[in-house]
Amino acid sequence: MKATPLELARNSYQPKRPRVLTTAAGLHRSDPPAPLDGGEAVRTTFPRTFDLPVVTLTPDATPAPGERRRVGVLLSGGPAPGGHNVIAGLFDGLHAEDPGSELFGFLGGPSGLLTGANKRLSRELVDEYRNTGGFDIIGSGRTKLENDSQFDRALAQAREMELTGLVIVGGDDSNTNACALAEYAAEHGSPLQVIGVPKTIDGDLKSPHIETSFGFDTACKVYAELIGNIQRDARSSLKYWHFIKLMGRSASHITLECALQTQPNVTLISEEIAAGNVELYEIVDRIAEVVCVRAEQGENFGTVLVPEGLIEFIPEMKTLIAEINDVLATSYQEFEALQTFPHKREFVAGRLSPGSTGIYRHLPREIATQLILDRDPHGNVQVARIDTENLLIEMVDVRLKEWHAAGRRVGAFSPQRHFFGYEGRCAAPSNFDADYCYALGTTAAHLLREGLTGYMAIVRQLTRPVDEWSPGGIPLARLMNMERRHGSLRPVIKKALVDLDGPAFKEYVRQRDTWAAETRYLSPGPIQYFGPPEIADRPTRTLELEASR
Repeated sequence: MKATPLELARNSYQPKRPRVLTTAAGLHRSDPPAPLDGGEAVRTTFPRTFDLPVVTLTPDATPAPGERRRVGVLLSGGPAPGGHNVIAGLFDGLHAEDPGSELFGFLGGPSGLLTGANKRLSRELVDEYRNTGGFDIIGSGRTKLENDSQFDRALAQAREMELTGLVIVGGDDSNTNACALAEYAAEHGSPLQVIGVPKTIDGDLKSPHIETSFGFDTACKVYAELIGNIQRDARSSLKYWHFIKLMGRSASHITLECALQTQPNVTLISEEIAAGNVELYEIVDRIAEVVCVRAEQGENFGTVLVPEGLIEFIPEMKTLIAEINDVLATSYQEFEALQTFPHKREFVAGRLSPGSTGIYRHLPREIATQLILDRDPHGNVQVARIDTENLLIEMVDVRLKEWHAAGRRVGAFSPQRHFFGYEGRCAAPSNFDADYCYALGTTAAHLLREGLTGYMAIVRQLTRPVDEWSPGGIPLARLMNMERRHGSLRPVIKKALVDLDGPAFKEYVRQRDTWAAETRYLSPGPIQYFGPPEIADRPTRTLELEASR
C-alpha cells in the first residue's frame, strides 16, 4: 500500500508509554466505586462482576511467568482516531508476555464474532497500521450482543478458536454488551476473559475513573482547525454568519471543547438549555441579539456552534419528537400509505397534542419533513439527519426581519451552514491519542495476563507526562445505571453529559459574553505531530481544566 511522506513518518512514531508499562507490572486492588442509580438492580443482573475491585498497575519485581494466549479483538460502533494503536498495544503486550501468543481480529465488529469471520493479525499487518486513523484493519459494525442466543454463539466461537480472551473496543453500548458477555461467560463456566476499551469521539464515556474516551482529542482538534479556518475567513470577508453543527447527539462535549479552543461568538450547550428549560424562541432571540450587537459595531459576521443533538434538549421540541415517535409507532401503515409529504405532514399534525401541533405547523417545511422521515432501529427520529443549524438560520432570519420592520437596526445577515462529523472520525491520531490508545491496548493485555474479566481498561492522570500516566481497570458493571429501553428498565452504561458545575463549562461561561460581542477568534491550526511537547502533545482544554480543580 502506497503511503504519503507524512504517513511514513507517522508509521515510524514510537508511542510514549507509562513507566509502569515498560517494566513487569503487578496489581494494586482498591474498593470499587460507589454504584450509580439502581445499583442493587445492577448487582442482581451482574452478581459475578459487580463487586470486583478497581485495579491499578504497579511495578512488580517478581513477574509471573509468561503464558501463551489466543485473544480476539473487535471494533464496535463508529470509528475513532487511535483504534489501530489499541490493537498495536494489545498485540505488543501479548507478545511481550509470550512471543507465541496470537491475536485474531473479528471482521466487521460483533457480527464477526457471531459468524466466526476473523483473521489472524500478523506483526507485518499490525505494523502497517500503527499510528493511522480509521478502523479498516478489521472493520467495525453495530451489531449488539444482548441476548442469550448471541452469547451462546460467541462462547461457542471462542471455544472453537480456543480463545483465552476477548477485547471489545467501543462506546457505552458496546461496553454494556462486553459486561453482559463477561457475566454470561462466568455464569456458564466459560474461561473466556472479556475486557472493554473506552472509545467514542463524543466524549460521553467518562467517569471519575475514565478521564476521557479515545478519539475525542483528535476529533476536537480536527474540528477546531476547521472552525478556526472559517473564523479567519469570516474576519477576512466581513460578511458571513457561519452556523456550524458538530458531532454529539447525547452530549455537548465536542461543542464545548471546540468553543474553548476557538472562542466563537455563540455556543449552544444542550445540557444548559435542558436544565434551564430554554425554549426554541429564546435560543433564536439570543442568537439574533448577538447578530444585532455585532452589527452595531460594523461586524456583520460571526460563528455559532450547534451540537448535533440540540433539538432533543429543547423542551417543546423534545415533547414534539416523542409525540411524533408515538404517532408513527401506532399508525405507521396508514402513514406509509400516503403518497406525498404534504399529506404525511398533515396526517402527523392531526394526531399531535394542540401545543405540539402548533409548533409542528410553524416549523420550516424541510425540518417538518425530516422529523417524519427515516427512523432508527428503535423507531425514533434520526436526529443527526435533522438540519438543526438550518432551522436556526431560518428562524433567526425571520426574527431579524421582524425587528427590522419594527424599526430596529439589525445589519446584514448572510448565513452559511456547515456540519462537521465524519471529517474527524478517522483522522490520523494526535500524539495524545496515539500514546493513549497504545497504553489502553497494552493495559488490556496486562489485565488479561492477570486473569481478569468484566473490566474496562483505563489510564488515568492524563495531563501529566506520559511516563507518569496510571493504567489499570475498572469493573464494567460499576459504570451501569438503570434506564428504560424498549419499554422496560435495563442496565446500561450511563452517558456522561456536560457537567454544568464543572471547570470546563464554567470557563466557557466566564468568557462567553466577551466572545459574543468582540471578535476574539483563535485559530488552533492543524494537528502537530512533531515539535515541542507543549504544541505536539498537549491534551484537550477540557482535560486541562478538569485536572486543575
